[in-house]
Amino acid sequence: MMQKKTTAGLMLAALLASTGMVSAQSLADIEAAAKAEGMLTTIALPHSWCNYGAVIDGFKAKYPWITVNELNPDAGSGDEVEAIKANKGNTGPQAPDVVDVGLAFGPQMVAEGLVQPYKVSTWDEIPDNIKDADGYWYGDYYGVMSFLVNKDLVQNVPQDWADLQKPEYAGQVALAGDPRTANQAILGVLAAGMSTGAAAGDAAGKAGLDFFASLNKAGNFVPVIGKAGTAAQGATPIIVAWDYNALSWRDTMAGNPPAEVVVPKTGVLAGVYVQAISAFAPHPNAAKLWMEYLYSDEGQNLWLSGYCHPARFNAMSAAGKLNSDAMAKLPPAAAYEAAYFPTLDEQAANKAAVTGGWDAVVGANVQ
Repeated sequence: MMQKKTTAGLMLAALLASTGMVSAQSLADIEAAAKAEGMLTTIALPHSWCNYGAVIDGFKAKYPWITVNELNPDAGSGDEVEAIKANKGNTGPQAPDVVDVGLAFGPQMVAEGLVQPYKVSTWDEIPDNIKDADGYWYGDYYGVMSFLVNKDLVQNVPQDWADLQKPEYAGQVALAGDPRTANQAILGVLAAGMSTGAAAGDAAGKAGLDFFASLNKAGNFVPVIGKAGTAAQGATPIIVAWDYNALSWRDTMAGNPPAEVVVPKTGVLAGVYVQAISAFAPHPNAAKLWMEYLYSDEGQNLWLSGYCHPARFNAMSAAGKLNSDAMAKLPPAAAYEAAYFPTLDEQAANKAAVTGGWDAVVGANVQ
């Protein structure tokens, strides 16, 4: 059970939640409480995803008295939501304090009472269209859907979604997650559907299912969750993944084998992920410090170094705060010009279509 707070403490907490402002003293209070907690439990944060390895190391360096307990790095957004539900009332090491999930999962968690509000000190620089007005969730970074291609095994690098249907790609195409639970894979299906001309949402979700059903029937689809290791080993020579993951995996492979990252010509889909603190977080103050670090200049630039466009990108660009070396490593701006940002309603409709129809329409058990 949480310790009882003084009336003054409760008033301060209410003020922070309503304004998002954190004074030096109030942040010191949070730090003191977090130090007493001594731990932060994260979930679904692969170190190669968006430079999270460096982000976690940076947080540890800033707060050496907080132990970071990392759960299931390869979990999907749906798994994160279920982990909160499963650990309601559990203060042990399996209860996540914070989650990083796809945009469509934000409102879902609010509706189910799974998250608590907190507005970081840089709240005003997070665009209004990617955050909950009351602070229950807030956008952290975005990227576009792309193809990671093992050039040792793929002679002709596919340039668009339709190319993936060609016989030459038999046994080569994979998703970077289970489309029944993982946001990255769910939106990969949406992008494929949009490439056929279908409107974002339910229509594109169903068109995407048909696309992958055809891919599976032709023998081109591989029901293996794609990542750097499977690409390098040849199990998944072509992986549909966010550009920041694909670019990071390419760097990890370091030319052995040579790899190329392609932003398709059509169905260029941009996806925003969001942060939130569990309503049942065993370490709520450590969770707040984590959020403050992520949305600080340092945290945002660490994400940028992992090929992710951080939430405060525009404000930091205007203020000259973005890391120039990191900016130089990003794909050219032209690759993002046609990117489409689906609305929450479109994402929700697509998610329902994909998660509800994958088994019946595609019938591939992705593991």
